[in-house]
Amino acid sequence: MYNAPRIKVSSIRRPSEKVSDGLQRLNLFYVFCIFVQKEDRNMTRRTWHLAALAASVSLALAACGGSGDGAAQGSQGAKEGGSAAQQAPAPAVEVVTVQPQDVALSVELPGRLEAVRAAAVRPQVGGIVKRRLFQEGTFVREGQPLYQLEDASYLASLESARAQLAAAEATLSKANADVSRYRPLVEADAISKQDYDAAVSAKRSAEASVKSAKAAIRSAQINVNYSRITAPISGFIGQSNVSEGALVSSGDTTAMATITQTDPMYANVTQSAVEIMKLRRQISEGKLAAANGRIEVDIKLEDGSTYTHKGLLMFADPTVSETTGQVKLRVAVPNPDNILLPNLYIRAVMNQSSVPNAFVVPQQAVTRGKQDTVMVVNAQSELEPRVVTVAAQQGDNWIVSDGLKAGDKVVVSGTTIAAMMSAKTGSKKVTPKEWVRPSENAASAAQAAPQAAEQGASAPQSVASAAQEGVQTASEAHPAASAAK
Repeated sequence: MYNAPRIKVSSIRRPSEKVSDGLQRLNLFYVFCIFVQKEDRNMTRRTWHLAALAASVSLALAACGGSGDGAAQGSQGAKEGGSAAQQAPAPAVEVVTVQPQDVALSVELPGRLEAVRAAAVRPQVGGIVKRRLFQEGTFVREGQPLYQLEDASYLASLESARAQLAAAEATLSKANADVSRYRPLVEADAISKQDYDAAVSAKRSAEASVKSAKAAIRSAQINVNYSRITAPISGFIGQSNVSEGALVSSGDTTAMATITQTDPMYANVTQSAVEIMKLRRQISEGKLAAANGRIEVDIKLEDGSTYTHKGLLMFADPTVSETTGQVKLRVAVPNPDNILLPNLYIRAVMNQSSVPNAFVVPQQAVTRGKQDTVMVVNAQSELEPRVVTVAAQQGDNWIVSDGLKAGDKVVVSGTTIAAMMSAKTGSKKVTPKEWVRPSENAASAAQAAPQAAEQGASAPQSVASAAQEGVQTASEAHPAASAAK
């Protein structure tokens, strides 16, 4: 272990108790430095010894020379402390400086998303599924083939109908010929009128048979077309509930698949009928102003984030639900990126009215009761109670419609300490300090964290610099020690 040089104090006559105490502290400090050097392997042994030596010399010199002055300074400090206690500064209170503004009153309503159109794919004819012609979860267009049923029987029916048509047309051709031959004969009384009428009736019957055969062909063709099941609407198709080889019929209750249109989406929300009536009454009384034009709606998702596209209020149901007492509102929400899904829980935030020339005050600044009051810092820097009128609530703020004026400093916190100081000192003066929201403080702390990390990283460099400075101090202290001998 490196041996530090010892300081001679034998030449000092009649050392006082304070000097001896200083020397003892000097030795303890040196031992502590050696211990720290063992724990911190990043710094060299000699650097720590030199730093400890410099600090020890400085402490010894201070202990030897400051005995008389310390008492004087202590006495002076006591006097100054007494005067400072008598002249205590005015307590600080946190305030917000309010300004009038038109405040839009918004309401947050729960609801769920609904597809604008949804179609269940069902067979219109029976048969065995031959092929599936789509990929599950993809976008399909109206008329796109989805399933192919076994259509051999339907094709046979179509051919049979076409044959019946041919026979009917042949019968009709013969009947037309008979009528053409019998017409001049009946005019010449060569044949009876009855024979001519029978030929005309046969012609009409043949015409009917031709029409029936054509109808049979169309029916058979429809069945052939129905054997290929197509998409009724455009949209995203979900899971297929049937596979190849399954037997389906037109009477099945389970859909083969479901297609939904997701752009736009409908957001069905509900609002209490009592709140709607209260809102309309306040608007009619002139306390609130109605939202003009198309009402835009912000959509909050389940994770708390706000959807990028704004919705538009389409209509409000004119009836009230008998079971819930709620009124149904419908909002159209654009969904070009297909982010929104049907049946998703959302919250719709919409502006239904506004308060003109109102003041926004934090809730903790208002004392609610028979008369709502706030504390205001007046021109004399003193606290002054003020009666206000609260119109509505907006988040964690109160909307004050009366009782304040532009530039008023409304106290948010600190009134209790101010009252205690006023009762103790008799002074009603306060020092206003602008209030900062807790969220803003958290943001500032988050920004300051990287800076603190950088400062912490530079701490070893600062220690090394301090050690070097200690070496210089020790070198400067050696002449003083020599003079003391």
